[in-house]
Amino acid sequence: MPRSKSIFQSYYPYHVTGRSINKDYFQIPLDEVWKIMSIQLTYITWVFKAQIHSFVLMPNHFHLMLTTPDSNLDKIMANFMKETSRQINEYSGRINQAYGARHFRCVIESEHYFTHAYKYIYRNPVQAGLTVKCEDYEYSSLAFKLGKTKAVFPVLEDKILFSNPIKTLFWLKEIPDELDWKNISLAMKKSKFKISNSRLNNKKSHLEFDML
Repeated sequence: MPRSKSIFQSYYPYHVTGRSINKDYFQIPLDEVWKIMSIQLTYITWVFKAQIHSFVLMPNHFHLMLTTPDSNLDKIMANFMKETSRQINEYSGRINQAYGARHFRCVIESEHYFTHAYKYIYRNPVQAGLTVKCEDYEYSSLAFKLGKTKAVFPVLEDKILFSNPIKTLFWLKEIPDELDWKNISLAMKKSKFKISNSRLNNKKSHLEFDML
């Protein structure tokens, strides 16, 4: 399937993912991948003016939510993928690419959709069975926003979390309906985050897991 046409803009956030080659685990300890990616996330905030909302590193992929005031997502991700791949390969001694393909990006054009993406990203380690609580997963910007780990790259103010931390953490802990999770995942695989009306419950959307 051909890659959809890139959308470069400065106002709305993007959800971006990148996956290791063959969907295998990264070939070096996750602690080291986290260090490498944290340095490069810091770099893109200073050099490319990227504004990071959230970041979660999984054993074989990452989730990044960011805004690009200079409409330069292509340059940001080209640099990030190139440098993290180079450093991972240097550490592991491999010569192949660290990633299986280019990054995938999805524009998020509403606060409602942003909320869905926010929960999806931070619950990813829980859904994968890597942790019981989102806030306890150490390779996540949520952990250092809450002071559980040391902050290692700049992030924007988290208005969802700090509007009511206790309520937000309870909301993140709530297990989404299996269909909801699938529909959110499908929506985030599009060039623009979109959930078709045909996927909504007639009485009430399964996707209404906002905090309101």
